[in-house]
Amino acid sequence: RYSAYVLSIVLFIVFLVLSPQSWFFGFLAVVTAGLVILGTWDIIQRKHTVSRNYPILAHFRYFLEAIGPEIRQYFIQSDTEERRFSREQRTIVYQRAKNVLDKRPFGSQRDMGSEGFEWMYHSIRPVEIPDPDFRVRVGASRKRPYDVSVFNISAMSFGSLSANAILSLNEGARMGGFYHDTGEGSISRYHLKPGGDLVWEIGSGYFGCRNKDGTFNEDKFRENALREQVKMIEVKLSQGAKPGHGGILPGAKVTPEIAEARGVTVGEDVVSPASHSAFSTPIELLEFIDHLRELADGKPVGFKLAIGHPWEWFAIVKAMLETGRRPDFIVVDGGEGGTGAAPLEFINRLGMPLIEALLLVHNSLVGANLRNEIAIGAAGKITSAFNIARILALGADWCNAARGYMFALGCIQALNCHTGRCP
Repeated sequence: RYSAYVLSIVLFIVFLVLSPQSWFFGFLAVVTAGLVILGTWDIIQRKHTVSRNYPILAHFRYFLEAIGPEIRQYFIQSDTEERRFSREQRTIVYQRAKNVLDKRPFGSQRDMGSEGFEWMYHSIRPVEIPDPDFRVRVGASRKRPYDVSVFNISAMSFGSLSANAILSLNEGARMGGFYHDTGEGSISRYHLKPGGDLVWEIGSGYFGCRNKDGTFNEDKFRENALREQVKMIEVKLSQGAKPGHGGILPGAKVTPEIAEARGVTVGEDVVSPASHSAFSTPIELLEFIDHLRELADGKPVGFKLAIGHPWEWFAIVKAMLETGRRPDFIVVDGGEGGTGAAPLEFINRLGMPLIEALLLVHNSLVGANLRNEIAIGAAGKITSAFNIARILALGADWCNAARGYMFALGCIQALNCHTGRCP
């Protein structure tokens, strides 16, 4: 990472020694001195992550990015092509994260007459909004309900993200008054330090509440669930980018900090099964949720899923009607969701897209007369207010985002998440 910086220092010393022999070496010494100063500034500054990680070299990227719009506009592609996120989507997040100019000139670049174009209707009678802090109460009938913001940080585990990333996200959640989903990697010391609200996600590995054989441990669950920062519990059935896919965390990556958070052994491979061991039927799922709520002293408990076979979802709704048991919330994860690593077939072809999945969940709960008792969150490529408004209009109570917050942290969509070489 520091090759250009180190090379600049070496060349500066060489040219400085040779400078008495020729004015040209003196000129080169001045140039390399400038590079050394630039590299030193890159390392100590805290505004640009890529510059700090790749001093001097990062400026070549910035230069290419500056001339990139013209090259793409005339020779390659438009700013609106969403592969995976368009330059337009990323740029607006970067600008708003840094609180700099986010306005656009000259009108839309979109083809408004194209098939599939989406828009919002506006009113000719704009209203005054008394309180812009939009929230929905989850678990209103429970002992410890929670008022959820309409926009929150979706599940990303410590281990998938670095300690600094987790610290930054949770500090942002604290400052903004929204929640930070822990991801299935459980609650680390970095989730706790800033003090932001947490939603604790529990996957099939039961990290943070597991026995040595990987089964669920009530005592460890209660210890974490009763933390003041933990506002809700979310049982993960599946996620959009890789539904039905477990995973292995290689022992080489199980550091003492990750082992501490997940409740596993340092240096040993950790397996996340494809399915849960604490339940296997819809009724058992609802019983497990009720049990977790009791252990958590009445905090809201729900589950997250990506929709696959519709009849499996209908079976869960039927179980709610038959037993009278309810989750406090359901988070619908769209098939377009992101992940650190997954097989191509899972990323491209598995899981129902968010809009179709949300409509199915919302409409079936309405039809079963359950919608007023169960809140719905939704996640899947949400980076703007239009995305939020669209999803709320289709039936969700709130939205979550992961990759948008990664852009705010400095992600440049380098697509090296799975290699351990993210810039």
